[in-house]
Amino acid sequence: MSDDLKEFESDFATLAKLAVQQSEEDVRLLLGRLVRKYRQRHPELAEQLNLSLKSIQTRSGSGALRRESLSEQAPGAGVPLDRDSRLELLKEFDDRGGMSVPLLPSGLLRQVESIIQERQARETLLARGLAPTRSAILVGPPGLGKTMSARWIASRLGKPLWVLDLTTVMSSMLGKTGANLRAALDYAKRHSAILLLDEIDSIAKRRSDESDIGELKRLVTVILQEVDHWPDTGLLLAATNHPELIDPALWRRFDAELRFSAPDTELTVQAVRRFLGPDTEALGQWIDTIATSLKGRSLSDVERAVTTLRRGHALRHAPDEELVSAMVGADLGMKSKVERLTLAVEMAKAGKHTHQEISRLTGVARDTIRKHAGPSPRRGRGMK
Repeated sequence: MSDDLKEFESDFATLAKLAVQQSEEDVRLLLGRLVRKYRQRHPELAEQLNLSLKSIQTRSGSGALRRESLSEQAPGAGVPLDRDSRLELLKEFDDRGGMSVPLLPSGLLRQVESIIQERQARETLLARGLAPTRSAILVGPPGLGKTMSARWIASRLGKPLWVLDLTTVMSSMLGKTGANLRAALDYAKRHSAILLLDEIDSIAKRRSDESDIGELKRLVTVILQEVDHWPDTGLLLAATNHPELIDPALWRRFDAELRFSAPDTELTVQAVRRFLGPDTEALGQWIDTIATSLKGRSLSDVERAVTTLRRGHALRHAPDEELVSAMVGADLGMKSKVERLTLAVEMAKAGKHTHQEISRLTGVARDTIRKHAGPSPRRGRGMK
């Protein structure tokens, strides 16, 4: 295959891809590049492409006008809507009545509280020529409290939290995505809002990613500019489960980086105690057992397991011992032999249960438990 033919195939495959995506601005830019590229070698082709380019430019008109017609927003308007679905682009969490402190490691909690304190002391900082934190990126796997922390920040500052889920505004018509994004950002800035850009990696990808071109890369630039110039009257938060996808330039723009990780044993115990709620008195003797079995799991997983246990307790599905045993057993299905042994040894060292009881819960032989944890207590204080 000749080099010319390879070039043709590559160029027109890209042109076809952009046309299918209805990315008119990218089609226009590529056509301009192809006209210049083929003007000398293939003048007739270049002229045909140029006629197509002029047709697009005539039809397109003003870019600013097109953007306004897509977002259909004006200063003073209500919550911005998607033009086609007529659905609101922003989801609101209003916790101004108060909410519990999020379950976070102590160091991370101090970071979150510091952001709140800076916002509350904004005037003091401004008087000294300093600005409070205007933006922060929340990084970590799902279920570890990123959204809950954002809600708590807003609650402490006496504002609702507005959430823009960037996966929901993405469209094959990237020009429409840009309009939705700008409309939501402009609206949040006008209201000095606490805004959370959820799943920011869906848009703010590395601009060196060859799979994304044109309009999507311009969206990254828009976000970078917004983070740079976000007013200190509001707070811009972003959340991602995939930090490796984020454009490196974005990290440098955020004032703070909050990293969320799986809870340790102490935090898991706190979570179990909180999620037991009014059933703490009845089921409190199982807290250590539950927490040990769920060690390393996300807070949302812990809440789901505890809620299932509470339902069984409320409806008297079985004695509490059997309910806890079933919960631990269900979790054991996802554990290796080493992890089950670790669980059994930790339960034995806690001294709440006999080796026989632990063996029944974990499936680890009593001799193995005795070998790694020492002799069994005379009687279990948890199971009866």
